[in-house]
Amino acid sequence: MNLLKITGGTPLKGHIKAAGAKNAMTKLLVASLLSDKPCTFYNVPNIGDVEVTVALCEEIGMDVKWDREAGVMHVVTKELKTSYVPQRFSGSNRIPILMIGALLGRTDQDIIVPTAGGCLIGPRPVDFHIRALEQLGAVIEYRGMKREGAYFAHAHNGLKGTLITLPFPSVGATENTILASVTARGTTVIKNAAIEPEVVELILFLQKLGAIITVDVDRSIRIQGTRRFYEVEHTVIPDRIEAASWGMAAITSKGRVFVEGAQHVNMLTFLNKLREVGGGFDVKGTGIEFFYDGPLQGGLHLETDVHPGFMTDWQQPFVVLLTQASGSSVVHETVYENRFGYTETLSEMGADIALFRQCLGGKQCRFASQSFCHSVIIKGSTPLVGRDIRIPDLRAGFAYVMAALIASDTSTISGLHFLERGYESLVHKLEVLGANFSIVKGEEKVGRSKEEKFLEPVFT
Repeated sequence: MNLLKITGGTPLKGHIKAAGAKNAMTKLLVASLLSDKPCTFYNVPNIGDVEVTVALCEEIGMDVKWDREAGVMHVVTKELKTSYVPQRFSGSNRIPILMIGALLGRTDQDIIVPTAGGCLIGPRPVDFHIRALEQLGAVIEYRGMKREGAYFAHAHNGLKGTLITLPFPSVGATENTILASVTARGTTVIKNAAIEPEVVELILFLQKLGAIITVDVDRSIRIQGTRRFYEVEHTVIPDRIEAASWGMAAITSKGRVFVEGAQHVNMLTFLNKLREVGGGFDVKGTGIEFFYDGPLQGGLHLETDVHPGFMTDWQQPFVVLLTQASGSSVVHETVYENRFGYTETLSEMGADIALFRQCLGGKQCRFASQSFCHSVIIKGSTPLVGRDIRIPDLRAGFAYVMAALIASDTSTISGLHFLERGYESLVHKLEVLGANFSIVKGEEKVGRSKEEKFLEPVFT
């Protein structure tokens, strides 16, 4: 197993290109299963989550030709080989549960998918998915199977459009409901839907595919059922999470990095917060240049939220940035209940971070009466020191890379497979930007990291 050894203190400088969005490409692959028409994708990210999703889709009958170097993928699913997703995909990522929505209109057979996986940031239940699909006419049952469970679903009487109001604008539940609604009889209206750029990307693809679908300003999505489909060519939007991550790494390391493909319109809230703390950026025609513009100023109050709010996946690297800003800042996580486990490692590196169960901010979130540490106060600026680090999840992993880049001495980072899930060519980009690092052979530590232990239920 490879380990990443980083010696901090070298400013990142140079030009990189943001890859296609992980959270878009994986869903587009699933959406293409709705029809038997060929689909061609451009700007496809060469990352672990796309590999897993391709393997999953191939398992049930998709033919895939992927030019990884060119970032081009041709797919077609002429017919389904099976509607059973094997248990080996259990916990691989969050995509298997979306297979239900995509396959309900494609097959009369029972659909069997394993339990959902993804990063260790809380339970992330699929109740919202199940309820919405059942309202459309699906019959869904959870059954225990060997060590893991699986969802059994079918719509023997077909799906019928209806009005669905989501309790929370969940991205996954919105996407699953859209996928099922495309082939339902009549019209479906989804209220309180997620409207993230990646959801809009899915909608744009589905319209090309043949769906009649609109988005209203009140977070409502209207889908008119259809079964007539067309061939599609589609270019995947750049990854706004990756773009912001490298931007924060540039500023925190006191460097200057141009991120080609970074889209201003999809990073508006992030850029506002960056400017509030004194981070420099310059929006250009083909991307955004991020640079250190003098000492960072704290005193920031930040609350994560669904789009157009501050994205929860920007939170972890932003906390690292705040450790280098003078004064105290508050971050209130309202999307996932257990997303601050990574801060223990930052504290051991020298950060001054305090966790709270209360909602610290103007917005009282759905975790207010529960025992989750979902708010933090960061006091800066504090110097960080290198240490051995084990990555617990994708976004915490990049936060650790950022911390190592500014720490004195050397940090050794294991668990790089988490980073490979969502950051294309991370090691190459570190090299291009002049980071002081090396890749060495080593062994993963046995047992759970402190961050994984943090995710155990908290009792009071």
